Amino acid sequence: MRQRDDMTFPFDEYERRLSDLRVRIAQRHLDAVVITDPENIMYMTDYQTTGYSFFQALVVPLEQEPFMITRAMEESNIIARTWVERTRPYPDTGDAIQMLVDALREFGLSDKRIGYERNSYFFPAYQQDFIHTTLTDGKLLDCFGIVEQGRIRKSAAEIELMHRAAKATEAGMKAGLEAAKAGVTENDIGAAISSAMFKAGGEPPAVMPYVTSGPRTMIGHATWEGRTVKPGEHVFLEVGGCYRRYHTAMMRTVVLGELSDSMYKAQEIMKKALSAVHETVQPGMTVSDVDNMVRNIISDNDIGARLITRSGYSIGIAFPPSWDEGYICSLKQGESAILEEGMTFHIIPWMWGVDGDKTCGISDTIYVTEDGCKSFFTMDRDFTVNPEQADKTLVDISEARQAETSDKAKPKAKQSK
Repeated sequence: MRQRDDMTFPFDEYERRLSDLRVRIAQRHLDAVVITDPENIMYMTDYQTTGYSFFQALVVPLEQEPFMITRAMEESNIIARTWVERTRPYPDTGDAIQMLVDALREFGLSDKRIGYERNSYFFPAYQQDFIHTTLTDGKLLDCFGIVEQGRIRKSAAEIELMHRAAKATEAGMKAGLEAAKAGVTENDIGAAISSAMFKAGGEPPAVMPYVTSGPRTMIGHATWEGRTVKPGEHVFLEVGGCYRRYHTAMMRTVVLGELSDSMYKAQEIMKKALSAVHETVQPGMTVSDVDNMVRNIISDNDIGARLITRSGYSIGIAFPPSWDEGYICSLKQGESAILEEGMTFHIIPWMWGVDGDKTCGISDTIYVTEDGCKSFFTMDRDFTVNPEQADKTLVDISEARQAETSDKAKPKAKQSK
């Protein structure tokens, strides 16, 4: 390991992570592991790039020095960011998996018991087939979860870094709540959120903010598409702030005009669910217990709303296409995982189908403490109620933009010569 003091965390944090991983390697009776998941590689080394669609791998032997396989262009990220000293880059005209096989042979691992992440998005089946047919002297075994066992519980240093991500989340959400008015477009709101997040020190998130208004709030994972927000409607916002690839996320709702009885009930039910989480959640509970508690509170309503998803998921390191660590741990029925100190979750007691045509949300990102849990946020949870009447200037600007877009889309008439 190349000791350095310019990484995201102190050097001893990475030494601890490597040592803990090697304990798990030994427990699984492996001689080495090949790590290809971008989040896991970053967790272990501080390496990151937007070019993770090209094959990359961190190989961690039980005793020898780790090494990395990357596209040649990405080797600079190893040098600039990480403690890794051994690299074996491949050119764009080369074969990434052959380079991995050659490196395993070079370092005397080709006839050993090698673990690999069979579920990795970026180690596709055809590449796995190639290594199985090429590395015939060794034994290849699925080691899914071997790094995630360390990631699921955040250290004090990680919790502190997530507080920085939370500042970006709150800044973006506050800007979005203020921008959500009749007459603006969803794009305007998304722009306000993004600008505020980045000005507050946030970095590009794994998912850009979700912004929907009126009937579009019923569409799962939809975001801005240029729609103009109308008087009397509501706006659903979900913002995930990012710092050094660590994320925190929150949902909030804006109502334009008066708060109807059904929307007020939705607000209070979601606040009740979050209060129950903060009063009840502690180490030792199962994730199923937490989900049942939240789900029962949300389901007990007379406004036609449902919680149609899990009630929360682990959150932390993330690259596109998602900011959640739900594949590691989710709050859902039937799961027996036990809450432990240092776990972090996005709690989402959102309500789909209020009055049959509205979706709204209030959510929180928490971390489990020694005897309870705490929020990363300080923002008020109530719906934001903005004036119903559209600002004439905003309407004029929005209509002018739409007219301009429409004119550009029209085919131009051919001129006679």
